[in-house]
Amino acid sequence: MNSTLAISPQGDFDQAQGNAEKKPGRIPGNMAIWVAIFSEMSEFAMMFIIYFIAKVHHPEAFAAGPEKLNTLAGTLNTLTLLSSSYFVAKAMRCIRLDRPDLSIRWMLFAVGTGCIYLIIKYWEFTWNAEQGYEVDTDLFFTVYYYMTFNHFLHVGWGSGALLWGIYRLKQSAYDSREHEGLETIASYWHMIDLAWIVIFPLLYVLH
Repeated sequence: MNSTLAISPQGDFDQAQGNAEKKPGRIPGNMAIWVAIFSEMSEFAMMFIIYFIAKVHHPEAFAAGPEKLNTLAGTLNTLTLLSSSYFVAKAMRCIRLDRPDLSIRWMLFAVGTGCIYLIIKYWEFTWNAEQGYEVDTDLFFTVYYYMTFNHFLHVGWGSGALLWGIYRLKQSAYDSREHEGLETIASYWHMIDLAWIVIFPLLYVLH
C-alpha cells in the first residue's frame, strides 16, 4: 500500500525529536531573518497603532466600515493562510525526518494556498472598486487598503521564498541535520500569517 504522505510512527518521530534537540534553546532559522521579522512586525505594529488612533477619532467610519467589506473573502483568506502555515509545518517535519520528497509536496501545497490567497485578495479589491469603495472613500478604507495591500505584497514575497525553498530542496541542499535555510523561510511565512490573524478581526469583525 502506497502511503506517500504518511510519516512512519514512533521511530521517525523520535529521530526528528532528536535532530531538533541537538542544540537546546536554538532559535529556528538565522539571526538575519529574526532581525527582518522584528522589523516587519514593528511596521505592522505601527499600522495597528494608526488603526486604533484613527478609530478613536472617527468611530462612525470604523463602525460602518466592516459591514461594507466582503466578509466571505476575508474568512476564506484566513482559512487559506492557516492551511498554508500547516503545510509549511508539515514540510519542516518531513525534512527533519530526511524525507525531502514529502517536504517538497507540502511546500507545493503551501505555495498553492499562497497563490489562492493572492487571487482572492485581488478579486476582493476588484469587488470593492465595483462597489465604489476606494482608498479615499473615508479614513476606514484608507487604513484598510494600506494594511491589506501591504500584507498582499508580503504574501507575494513569501510565496517567492517558498518557491526558492522548493528549488533548494530539489538541489538536496537540506536534510535532517542541515535545514536552517528552510527554517528561515518557514519563520518568515509564519510571521506573514500571524500578521493576517491580527488584521482580519480588526478590519472585518470589530465594529
